[in-house]
Amino acid sequence: MNKKQAWEQYPLIKNELKQVNQCIEQTISTPHLELQEALRAMANNGGKYLRPSLLILAAKIAGQINEQVIHLASSIEILHMATLIHDDIIDDADERRGKVSIQSRFGKDTAVYAGDLLFTDFFDLMLNTDLDHEYMVKNARTMTKILNGELNQMADRFNVEQTFDNYLENIKGKTAALFKLAAEEGAYYGGGNSKMVATLAAFGENLGIAFQMIDDILDYTGAHTLNKPVLEDVATGVYSLPLLLALNVPDLKEKLTPLLNKKLEMTKDDLLQVQKIILNSSAIKQSHIIARKYTQMAIDQLDLLPNSPARKILKQLTSQLLDRTR
Repeated sequence: MNKKQAWEQYPLIKNELKQVNQCIEQTISTPHLELQEALRAMANNGGKYLRPSLLILAAKIAGQINEQVIHLASSIEILHMATLIHDDIIDDADERRGKVSIQSRFGKDTAVYAGDLLFTDFFDLMLNTDLDHEYMVKNARTMTKILNGELNQMADRFNVEQTFDNYLENIKGKTAALFKLAAEEGAYYGGGNSKMVATLAAFGENLGIAFQMIDDILDYTGAHTLNKPVLEDVATGVYSLPLLLALNVPDLKEKLTPLLNKKLEMTKDDLLQVQKIILNSSAIKQSHIIARKYTQMAIDQLDLLPNSPARKILKQLTSQLLDRTR
């Protein structure tokens, strides 16, 4: 689903998402032609506008959409775009969302500058949105949490002793932090009271955790739907939920360790063997159970809120993200 499909799927916020798109296009403007081309390519590269949608729907639940909400929804997507560009540089990824990545198409130098420029655009929007000091701090701390999640993930690369708690802490940073910020900010600037803001913040974090777990499952069961090679994460030493659960089983650990110990020397056949071991185990089923647990926790938070069309859409969206595993 691309952003235009998102507009059609969520007619309640169609106009708001179009305003976000217009704001992003106006914001990511630079006189440097190659950078401008790279930024436009990223902006038009099939993004689903999931995080802006969360923010706007949270604001709808809280009560109102204003210019601040549109700017914040735009800033969330710009920050997300920046992190994706830098992720692709680190991973040396050739593709993003099924298309040639910015770093592959324009080179690493231009990609680094494009990502950096998006970070400055993010802060410019923050400053121009007249945020309360509390939320300026929250945005800065969210960026720190995202970075720490990525750094901790890097520190855990090729670590067959990594624990579930390590993994959970990493994804709370690198993925869930932005979901949490989107839902929390939307609720606050939509006019919600403190209880509603806290409830939507908890919803966003649990949804973000489940979202990442589902992506991790799809790395083994349906990577083609994500437009990336099977076990791309394993090849770079990132051991996610299904593999960590399998490594907790002595017999499976004995089979997996010799393959994983090859690290960057792993061949495609090695990766396919890892995939086969995981698929023939109970690790995928166990991962589904854990992902459903966090999905249900997100839905339980929504059930604490007043019934509304926006809440209904968020519940549908939450269920749809879980269904990606099927």
